[in-house]
Parts: sequence; C-alpha cells; structure tokens
Amino acid sequence: MFSGGCVLTLGERTPNFKQADVLVDDGKVAEIGPGLRARDAERVDAADTVVMPGFVDTHRHASRSLLRNLGSTAGPPASVAAFTQPEDLYAATLIGLLGAVEAGITTVADWSDVRGGADFTEAALQAHRDAGLRTLFVRAVDVARDGGPTATREVLGGLVEAAGPFTTIALGCELGPTGTEGMADHWVAARGLNLPIQVHSGAQTRPQAISEAAGRGLLGADVTLVHGPGLDETTIDALAGAGASVSLAPASEMAGGLGSPPIQQLVDRHLRPGLGVDDERVAPGDMFAQMRATISFQHATVFDRKLAGKAGLPRLMSTRDVIRFATVDGARVAGLGRVTGSLEPGKQADIVVLRTDRPNVYPINDPIGAVVWGMDTSNVDWVLAGGRVLMREGRLEADADRARTIAAIAGQRVAAAAGLVVGAAPRGDG
Repeated sequence: MFSGGCVLTLGERTPNFKQADVLVDDGKVAEIGPGLRARDAERVDAADTVVMPGFVDTHRHASRSLLRNLGSTAGPPASVAAFTQPEDLYAATLIGLLGAVEAGITTVADWSDVRGGADFTEAALQAHRDAGLRTLFVRAVDVARDGGPTATREVLGGLVEAAGPFTTIALGCELGPTGTEGMADHWVAARGLNLPIQVHSGAQTRPQAISEAAGRGLLGADVTLVHGPGLDETTIDALAGAGASVSLAPASEMAGGLGSPPIQQLVDRHLRPGLGVDDERVAPGDMFAQMRATISFQHATVFDRKLAGKAGLPRLMSTRDVIRFATVDGARVAGLGRVTGSLEPGKQADIVVLRTDRPNVYPINDPIGAVVWGMDTSNVDWVLAGGRVLMREGRLEADADRARTIAAIAGQRVAAAAGLVVGAAPRGDG
C-alpha cells in the first residue's frame, strides 16, 4: 500500500486526492482513499510523492533502441535491415523496454517489423516477458511478402498462444503509396481473432488512403492510425466518424522529418490522441518529453494564429489535457482502456510514484503541472505493472548489468551490419 501521497487517479469514477492511500491486492487497485487499513500489505510511505497511473507509450520501435540518440534516421532502419541473430533482437528489445520502465512507462505498444523466422519473433516476445511491463506486440505484416490472410491468421494465432499474460498481440500494416490495397483480408483475419489493428503512416502515405478505407467500411474502434502529419480535415473526419484512434509521436515526427503533428485538428474534432516515443534515434524515450512537445506545439499553433490576427482562436491546451493523452487516452488508443490508464478499483495496478521533493520541481504549486512541465526520469521512484514491482526507490528490479552487457555486444553487431558508425568521439558541432 502506498500511503500519504498526492494521488492522481485520472479516472472517471474516482477523484484525485491531495493526500490519500492506494491499496493494491492481487495485482489490482483495491481501494483508494485517506486512512486506509494496510491489512497484511507492505506499506510504502508515499509522502512527498505523486502516485498516478503509469504512462502509456502507444508507439515505439523497441528494436531500434541499440541506436539511441544517433541523431539521424538516414539509411535503412536497423529493425528492418540489420538483425542477423535473434539474441541481438532480444537485447535491443529488452534494453528498450527497461528504459521505458525507468521512465515510468508501464505499457508499451512495440511495433515489430524485423524480418526473420519464428526464432526472431520468440526472441522479441521473450524480451517482453523478461522486462515485466504491460505490452502490445504489434506484428507488422508486409502484404506483398508475408503471404495471404490465411498465413497472417496462423502467425497471429501462434503469437497469441506464445505471448505472456501481460502481452497483447496486434496486427500492424504499413500504409504506402497504394494505401490500404491488399490489406482488407488481413484485417478480417485479425478481427477473427479479436485483435486490435494498427496502421502505420509515413512520408509516402497518401492522406486520402484513410478516407478510402473508411468508405470501404474498414475503419472501426479497433483501428489505430500511427502518426498524423499530412492528414487533411476529410481524413480526420473519417477517423472520428469511424471511432478509430490516433497515436502521435510528436518529438520523433518533427525531428525525423515526418512533419508537424495535427494536434489542434484532432482535438477540434474531439479525437484525443495517445502519445508515443516512436524512434529513439531522434527522440527522447520518456513521456515527459512527449507531453511537453505536445502542449508546446499546440500553444505555438494558437499563438501563431493570434499573431496573424485570426479570430476564433482555440483554447490553450491544459496540463490536464496532455497528462490524459499520456495515460488514460493512451490506454484507450492501445485497446487497453478497461485494463489500465487510470487508478480505479478493479483496474490493474499499473502505477508510477514520482518524487516531489527534488529541487527540479520543488515547491509543488500544482501537482499535474509539476508532472507535465517540471519532472523527468530522475523523479521516478517506484513502478508497478499488474501489482508487480519493476522499480523500487529509483532502482530497477531487473538485472540492469546483464541488459547493458548484451546490448553493448548486440549494438556493435547491428551497427556493423547496418553500415553505421557508433560510439565515435563527440564532434564539436553539437
């Protein structure tokens, strides 16, 4: 039980508390309120902390973690071109997911587009199990190379059986110049297994492709569009009308050349996006950075319109809006809204405890404002997923030394296979 902290439930039925206790039982949130009895539970003094739902990262390529902070997305992505051994994919995925845990993220949607046989897929799934957090394993299917819908159904069905209890399987499809051509039967296969569908848009995607998919009846509440730059109003209307969701990775999209995320256009149509890290080669691996990028870009959009003399300005996004994008809205976008994203009795105990007594945020004038504007990964103290402790008093429960060792070895092999130079001396150009 976490006692005496400021509790941000972010729930529909349970209010936030200036000071309260959170009781965890059998992996779920049992009670929230002041003065709870500890029973036989371990009591953790949560004074000088914010206790809140763990962050939900709705889109990440965990396999690219070996090339963190490289500063360029030029050349073939390592996740597609450079893995020659399953153990390298395991190391990349594990270090990426453990980095997410250290950042207070309890749910990650991991887009897996590595080419290879079943041994590669099993290596990635083993990393998901070993990392311990809640995951969505998005198996990306290339409709031109991976066989027809029958093969897709067999692959996805096998993954469902192989996945651990904290991993959900999803179908991933990449939108190219031809849009959704050839994808409909694959979507039917995924829906036959009751699996969510993620659709990845990129620089070559035609914006009209989503509208065309809606016209064919392909979109629905089980579909999430990943990345939003380039979407026009007609496309966003189609998404909203179909009840589909959107995942934005604002830092990666702007730094990686995809363009500006359509944050204002989405909220104008009451489409509340989830947030993701995407590619750690060019983006920070934490949700604090994604929240700040989102709110800052929306504010800049409003102020630009004001400076241009336009009327009817939208309201400035609040910290209360953006913290929900990173938690409860993110869980809904990932298809896990009934499981996680808020702290309410009966939901899974996916919890992050953030220190409020550190100089980087003290004094706490507004807890939500402090989380969004002031905090970073140094404030993360405890992390739980399904009631299991993944981080205790600022230290990972996992074997971090082993993860670093295997990541270092794999990183050199992957970089060599991709023709990249890593670990070079720092340049003077910043």
